[in-house]
Amino acid sequence: MRRLILGIGIGMFFLNTLSALCLAQPETLNRKDDGYRGIWYMNQPSNDEYVYKYSGGLGTYCAKHRPFAVYCPQADKTFFCYGGTTKDSDRKLLHMVSYFDHKTGRVPRPTIVLDKQTNDAHDNPVISVDDRGFLWIFSTSHGTGRPSYIHRSKKPYDIEAFEWAPATKQEDGKETPMTNFSYMQPWYRPGFGFVCFFTRYNYPAQRTSCFMTSPDGIRWSSWQRLAAMHQGHYQISALGKTKAGAAFNYHPNGKGLNWRTNLYYMETGDEGRTWTTIEGAPLSIPLINPDTPALVRDYENVGLNVYLKDICYDDQDRPVILYLTSPGYQSGPGNDPRTWTIARWTGREWSFHTITASDNNYDMGPLYIADPGHWRLIAPTQPGPQAYNPGGEIALWSSLDQGRSWTMTRQMTTGSERNHTYVRRPVHAHSDFYGLWADGHGRQPSESRLYFCNREGDVFLLPQQMEGDFSTPQKSNQ
Repeated sequence: MRRLILGIGIGMFFLNTLSALCLAQPETLNRKDDGYRGIWYMNQPSNDEYVYKYSGGLGTYCAKHRPFAVYCPQADKTFFCYGGTTKDSDRKLLHMVSYFDHKTGRVPRPTIVLDKQTNDAHDNPVISVDDRGFLWIFSTSHGTGRPSYIHRSKKPYDIEAFEWAPATKQEDGKETPMTNFSYMQPWYRPGFGFVCFFTRYNYPAQRTSCFMTSPDGIRWSSWQRLAAMHQGHYQISALGKTKAGAAFNYHPNGKGLNWRTNLYYMETGDEGRTWTTIEGAPLSIPLINPDTPALVRDYENVGLNVYLKDICYDDQDRPVILYLTSPGYQSGPGNDPRTWTIARWTGREWSFHTITASDNNYDMGPLYIADPGHWRLIAPTQPGPQAYNPGGEIALWSSLDQGRSWTMTRQMTTGSERNHTYVRRPVHAHSDFYGLWADGHGRQPSESRLYFCNREGDVFLLPQQMEGDFSTPQKSNQ
């Protein structure tokens, strides 16, 4: 009875908020698909043999979208979302949600939540799960030209139906509609609520790093501008045991948005009321001077681009940042080496260590450091069939000394037809569903398949075509 009353109360709140603000409601589809198909996407033609600045199967793009998956022990399922597409198009973006059932080893037909009315994978969804088990899908937007949405599952730990959440934010002491955000990173802290890092375009920098919180996913705090140096930033974030933090680069004036450099870090131990450096020195936000105490390492003076990949907190709640450096943004061997690096806070200083090198700035994979004695990286560091385009063959890298040295312990895919791209780590990753990614041709539109792996590095293909309501993913030979 208490749940029924609570559910009615939430529903009435949705309706009252909608009525009061007259928000434009999206068409929530809640339809089943008969297989797993990812979107193919490209950005910026390059007029050379590599064809685009980056392209491929980008259903789990981009690094500034996180998380794509969450393991929920209460249901013993890993819930995940991705940018899907229709049967007759590799490029029409649909927001898809599904799960892997760890009890049965099966996946259901995925649910189509939303047609985003674009072919831009920058509008891919991300997922979060609250402490009552409701699934939240955040539908981001690339800039301010399209609306953004939030949806919530109608039942806990259930993907059958979602409802639109008419979100508001505090602005000048009033609740105003929250209809646009980019690069959303929604983390949920039990007992508190949502802790979100995101980007707002032209606010005032072209890419302004921002932060907000919410107790319920509907009523959001005022937006905080975290950093607005020159033309702006890309940021990646994580939630620790006692803190939340972000690593970011910046776009210097006069060089264009393809140039991004320097490595910065800032954190909050009180859900955004105050912000500090790693040493605890107070920061006044937004940061507008590149020469800030939040600077971790100066790459501008040595002429290197910085591409952010991942950030985690170790067992002592210290940040570990994964990133790639290169001399330029264009594809091809002219911008080698593309160096995978970690910056690890030791408690006294930042320690920097090289992992390996790969052949594209947009190669992407996550760190796994939950086991203090065995850190892992799963990423497309090996050359793929479309060399020097994003992705490649997936490899498992291991470190037994907290990131100081690394060894490739397994090549997980070989002989692939298309490059594997954008491996993503689930929140609370279960050993049987440890990473999620897609494949796609690096130089021309193609189909894109979805994969996951276990902790040992075995790879499984999500079914492209399903006959029944459930399917057991098969081990892949790629």
